[in-house]
Amino acid sequence: MKRKLVSNHYIQACLHGPLLADLDPIPLLERAAVPAELIHQPNARITEVQLANLIKAVWRCTGDEFMGLTARPCKNGVFALMMESLFQLKTLGAMLQQSIRFYNAVQDEIVFSIYHDGDLVDISATLKQPQYDPDHLLQEFILLMWQRLSCWLVNTQVPIHSTRFNYPPPNHVDEYPSMFGDHLLFDQPTAGFTFNSKLLTLPLARDPIEMELFLRQSPLEVLRRVGSDHSLSTQVRRQILKQGLEQPPTLEEIANRLHMTSRTLRRKLKDESASFQQIKDQVRCDMAIRLLTEESLSVAETSQLVGFTEQAAFCRAFKNWTGVSPSLYMSNQATQ
Repeated sequence: MKRKLVSNHYIQACLHGPLLADLDPIPLLERAAVPAELIHQPNARITEVQLANLIKAVWRCTGDEFMGLTARPCKNGVFALMMESLFQLKTLGAMLQQSIRFYNAVQDEIVFSIYHDGDLVDISATLKQPQYDPDHLLQEFILLMWQRLSCWLVNTQVPIHSTRFNYPPPNHVDEYPSMFGDHLLFDQPTAGFTFNSKLLTLPLARDPIEMELFLRQSPLEVLRRVGSDHSLSTQVRRQILKQGLEQPPTLEEIANRLHMTSRTLRRKLKDESASFQQIKDQVRCDMAIRLLTEESLSVAETSQLVGFTEQAAFCRAFKNWTGVSPSLYMSNQATQ
């Protein structure tokens, strides 16, 4: 991933909530690998990875997915719960309706709405007490989250018609085009964004394992600009998932389905810095973690479902993937 740089402004904005709660900001910066001296350097830049890690550190220390920027917190885990409710749905429109209903039901700090305006769909997010978010970080993050999540779920770049903000252009306005595109409107009555209503029929293209990866990497996945993922690695991954892990397809079988020779498949995967075994191991690892933690299956049951005939071999592989045994991994998750 290209290392993108963002303004020092976001360091200050992320620390606003913790400082209001009298929390020490230095450990948060250390967890994000952000040098503390950058707080006093307004022209400094940090990477989007550092920003993502700082937001994650704030989530953990405040226990609040709203980062301490509302009168009442939104418990950690609410976003993941909302995501889990989406996979019974088929289209982008159904996803947006469901997610907005969900958030309006579980919290009272932000009012979300969606309505049609001619050929456009309008989504807005209104903070009831905006004084708690003086740098507009939460409001901007929510708008960005909905835009990027929409792109990720349909696995394509959803063209945003315009993004609007209910405040004047800030000093760091140069950051906005890379996040929200070029069609920006300031000093508007509400904050939100619009896109063509025809896009509501786009089908959701993700599976629960991909969701697990998205959540594990969040908020980095929200900060990234999402594009269509047509890589060969992704196609191979989907072929493995489609057939199942108890008897996964061979490299030769997948090559045949993709209308190429196994030698060509190996070469093209190498061009993407990947290999068939790496992809298969990653799919097995992701599936094993989900079965052990979300489905609460035993090590023996999980071992069989991810394609191992011997439990001992699975345990060795799992430790190689994650650094710990399956039983210790489950114990750590339970403690967290």
